[in-house]
Amino acid sequence: MKKILYTKFQNIEDIIADLMKNAAVRKALTRANLYKFWRQVAGEKFAKNSKPYSMIKGSIMVIACKTPTVAQELMLRKTQLLVKFQPYVESLHMKLTDLRFDAKKWVDEENQ
Repeated sequence: MKKILYTKFQNIEDIIADLMKNAAVRKALTRANLYKFWRQVAGEKFAKNSKPYSMIKGSIMVIACKTPTVAQELMLRKTQLLVKFQPYVESLHMKLTDLRFDAKKWVDEENQ
């Protein structure tokens, strides 16, 4: 029986450095970081009933909403939300031009 030697281990720093060279991975991490700020931007009440879903065309964030009423209420506050998002967007060196609210995108994680 042939003996297998496990000597070509990569340390985690090298793996992360290799991942960060990939533009798609960097883009995904930046978006994920931006999504984390939704609770601060929207407020507790809306954060419970909505969540970032995706980015389209590089600068339009789609927000999944629990109900059409939540989507409508957020739509009325869109300008204020964009202003509140601005410091986070700038710190991540991103561009956010619009928010779209969609009740059809909501997935209730508790019922899955």
